[in-house]
Amino acid sequence: MSVTTSGLQSKSSRSRVRQAIETISSMRFAISLLVILAIASIIGTVLTQEDPYPNYVNQFGPFWSDIFRGLSLYNVYSAWWFMLILVFLLISVSLCVIRNGPKMIADMKSWKDRVREGSLRAFHHKGEFPPVAGNRADTTANLQLLAGKMGYKFVTRETDSGATLIAAKRGALTKLGYISAHLAIVIICIGGLLDSNLPIKLQMWLFNKTPIASNEVINDIAPNHRLPTSDLTFRGYTWVPEGQHVATAILNQQDGSLIQDLPFSIQLNKFIVDYYSTGMLKLFASDIVVIDHATGKRIPARVEVNKPFTYDGISIYQSSFQDGGSELSMTAWPMTGGSAKTTPFDGAIGGTAPMSPQIIGGRGETVEFTDFRAINVENVTDGNGSIDARGVGQTQTLKQAFDERLGSGAKTSKPTDLRNVGPSVQYKVRGTDGQAREFNNYMLPVDVQGQPMFLAGMRLSPNDPFRYLRIPANEQSSIKQWMDLRAALETPAMRDEAARRFAKRSVPEANADLQKHLEESASRVLNLFAGADETGVVAVPGQPGAKLGGFQAIAGFIDKSVPKDEQEKVAGLLLRMLEGATWDLWQISRAQNGLPEAQPDAKNMQFVQSSINALSDNFLYGSPVFLQLDSFKQIQASVFQLTRAPGKKVVYFGSLLLVLGIFSMFYVRERRLWFWLKGTPAGGTSVLMAMSTARRTLDFEKEFAQTRAAIGAMLGVKSQPVPSSPETSADTKSTGSQDSTQ
Repeated sequence: MSVTTSGLQSKSSRSRVRQAIETISSMRFAISLLVILAIASIIGTVLTQEDPYPNYVNQFGPFWSDIFRGLSLYNVYSAWWFMLILVFLLISVSLCVIRNGPKMIADMKSWKDRVREGSLRAFHHKGEFPPVAGNRADTTANLQLLAGKMGYKFVTRETDSGATLIAAKRGALTKLGYISAHLAIVIICIGGLLDSNLPIKLQMWLFNKTPIASNEVINDIAPNHRLPTSDLTFRGYTWVPEGQHVATAILNQQDGSLIQDLPFSIQLNKFIVDYYSTGMLKLFASDIVVIDHATGKRIPARVEVNKPFTYDGISIYQSSFQDGGSELSMTAWPMTGGSAKTTPFDGAIGGTAPMSPQIIGGRGETVEFTDFRAINVENVTDGNGSIDARGVGQTQTLKQAFDERLGSGAKTSKPTDLRNVGPSVQYKVRGTDGQAREFNNYMLPVDVQGQPMFLAGMRLSPNDPFRYLRIPANEQSSIKQWMDLRAALETPAMRDEAARRFAKRSVPEANADLQKHLEESASRVLNLFAGADETGVVAVPGQPGAKLGGFQAIAGFIDKSVPKDEQEKVAGLLLRMLEGATWDLWQISRAQNGLPEAQPDAKNMQFVQSSINALSDNFLYGSPVFLQLDSFKQIQASVFQLTRAPGKKVVYFGSLLLVLGIFSMFYVRERRLWFWLKGTPAGGTSVLMAMSTARRTLDFEKEFAQTRAAIGAMLGVKSQPVPSSPETSADTKSTGSQDSTQ
């Protein structure tokens, strides 16, 4: 059988129609589509799909991110052009099967028993044996028996010239391999289209379904934004808090979301989470109840990662988990002003709470609670391998870096000093101008270089890392003493008293002038550090025209007032003066709160030094209050992925056909064998044999030699060279040519 790579020849009277059908059904068109699909699949694999658009802007920049979005590279597999290629590939391969399938089946059924002696002599693989004794019928029976033992099926007929022809074939099912492989591509394309975004797009085009871009209560969303429960295929997400149930899924679209109604409700009874001894996540699963809307039947099930539950053709996967609205009890500590009076402050994740000026000294801001974590596993090593909550990787030599990456595949270059540092709450403080800062506060003090500290993170943008204010904890693991010290620093009278005590403690009474001069200098340093001008008015961080305090204010003073060659010396002197005056300020604060005077030991000196660092960083914190988490009632929520994929089984079936087809094409070889027997005047029988295959390989050359030798052994003679005959026929070309198909 001879098959060309050209397309289907249409009988249409229009030349353009004939050309279009020929092009679409041709091999070159299908191969081009396959190449484009392969390139698109590579892009879809390398480029993360369905991420929020700002992530792509940060990765590629505004110019290229817009171009990639225009080409739908962020959702390749649901892009219109990807589905269009699948449709054309489906049509092209289907036309190929229609064009070549009947020919292949007819060729597979054909015995090619209309050849002539001259045609067999024209074969490349042939053999002729000397006449053997015995009649032709006995020789024919022996050759039939031999062909059957070698696995050939055969037919025998008497030719018009009085000779006997035995036509045998083996491996004719290889033609089914070609058909199976092509049908597999068609079936896989159909399955891909069934599970693609095409059915949803058709509903949007035909039934005026549109995505919704605003935040509304799901039950109040109009029908033109909802898809029916009979929807053929979808892939969406749903969020279910503990003790609640949902009956819809969210289908994300490029310009909004569609609501997919479900034929059942999912009720989350309990979310289960398990951890390793290091605090790393080990398992999370959900105990759910599926409530059928039609029958009211309740089906309990457990959904784990990689262990979905399927009901009514919809598979429920455990995608992730989030906070489901945990209830928080907090204490609001003022971060400005000369008071350390606290106020209870409660909230729930996902909710908001006003920061009333009358209650906690706020300026009309709003607190938006965004996340709560009961367990936080953090890397607590610094650059030198010491304990530090900043998460900075440990420095290492080149040899250590190679040792970590060579050898066992279980090695890792990440630090292994991971610890659970306790619960944390994340919230935003949004000002009256609409701008917001995000904060992340830990409930318990964290051991930082041997000293317990409360970590209060802050960032201006979700793309930035948190920068932490480290507030030292006292011996009762409380934040109160630092808060009292902060309030004392912003009280002018207490700063003046601390400067007087520091001068009196540092200079003898006999030198009154020097003592007075030191007192004035210490007062000036405390005022600079407190962000107050010389009249004692404290600047409010975040307001226009406010002065900045902390080390930045002292550095600015030194840069403007001290010559360059003396700045380092003066800086050291002022820092020692600041540390000494702060010590006395702490003693005043302790006495005011009914605490005994602290002893000047190493632990207390370290507390003062850490307090000074935190007081300086407080000017960059940017919030009028610090919300300390006191207690919580955790409520978990599961995020499920719900999919209805009828094309999955279709793709599986197509993949099976593809494997069988490829196996058949590569490992099943079609071979044909002919025997031409005719009588001799001496009463014997002469035998001419010929053999052909669609693919000539070294294995076939061996098989031909073995077959010829087996025939000679059966006949008791050796084969002789066969002179080629100039006589040919159409049968010769059809039996000796190689089959080709798309």
